[in-house]
Amino acid sequence: MARSDGRVVFVRHALPGERVVARVTDGGEGAKFWRADAVEILDASADRVPSAWPAAGPGGVGGGELAHVALAAQRRWKRDVLVEQLRRLAHLDVGPEGQVQGDVEALPGDDDRGGLAYRTRIDLVADDAGRAGMYRYRTHDVVPLDAMPLATAEVAELADREKVWTRRWRPGTRLELVAPSGSAPLLLVDGEPWRGGSVDRRSNARRSVVELVAVDGFEHSFRVSADGFWQVHRAAPATLVRAVLAGAGALDGARVLDLYSGAGLFTVPLAHAVGTSGSVVAVEGDARAVKDARRNVHGLEQVVLRHGPVDRVLSAGREESLTAAERGVDVVVLDPPRTGAGRAVVDGIAALAPQRVVYVACDPAALARDVAYLAGHGYGLRGVRGLDLFPHTHHVEAVAVLER
Repeated sequence: MARSDGRVVFVRHALPGERVVARVTDGGEGAKFWRADAVEILDASADRVPSAWPAAGPGGVGGGELAHVALAAQRRWKRDVLVEQLRRLAHLDVGPEGQVQGDVEALPGDDDRGGLAYRTRIDLVADDAGRAGMYRYRTHDVVPLDAMPLATAEVAELADREKVWTRRWRPGTRLELVAPSGSAPLLLVDGEPWRGGSVDRRSNARRSVVELVAVDGFEHSFRVSADGFWQVHRAAPATLVRAVLAGAGALDGARVLDLYSGAGLFTVPLAHAVGTSGSVVAVEGDARAVKDARRNVHGLEQVVLRHGPVDRVLSAGREESLTAAERGVDVVVLDPPRTGAGRAVVDGIAALAPQRVVYVACDPAALARDVAYLAGHGYGLRGVRGLDLFPHTHHVEAVAVLER
């Protein structure tokens, strides 16, 4: 962030303390703030490195805005953002000298690969000339690409095999490349499975993939829609499951409520942790995710799946509300979208009076706001782990544990 004649200017591709030449990309005389790209570095920070993805540099695609920053410095910056939000919005003493640590951890293998080759899923779009690429930052203009260095080797091999970068597609075509851990890679073209240069019209053409998540010596298998939601980092599912189980504590025989449960990433290992004497109620608003989850929890009699908006399911007196038996919970796990849970959901959680809440967050500001709401109900933050699930981007994941 810089200032020019009193106006705030957000400068992408610059680092604190640097002196740069910046080109304004968004703003006018009446704007409260401007956006700009650093196009020339006059005095560089010690944290600056050659970009790991030049196509995501000034004027380039979104999705790699920190590719010019050393990995350790990226994580320091993300830690500072997480700590600052918890201090400012939740009024907590967080950080190295505080009551709660806020470090951001690297995922296995990322340092060895320079923070590259971690994405098992990438989305592309064809430009007006039919070349596959990604959108220029904050525009609908497509920048053609010939590689995507954040993608895993399996995704790259799929792209080469299907000639994704060299083929000329119909302008506007959407391409989704998926390389799961438990089945063969899959390309979807405008939502249709693609094989050998054309739409796969076989009756048994795959539209789903298998993901394997190994935790504590047990391998969980998940079948999910190829274009459905799944964590994109190759190590994220197992890392998050371990963090959630550690945050939840002893679970044998416990009653757990899993909110925003998706295809069951947490539901399945939680079911194994509570055992046959415990229970897991999983709540998800997306019908396709619930359909996937139904397959994934098959045979786990201790699991109940509930389809509906989380706030409505938590509210008493509605048709889709939790039953009286389901409202008795010991632990609540929630993994809301980027906007967070919000006051209505937090109030609904507090009404259930769980002993512990494990909150998986992809936005530090939304997490801090909801932690403050929970504090109003008597829940204190006992720990928070920052996880670098998206190297070379500004995004950071966090797992927070709260108790009353």
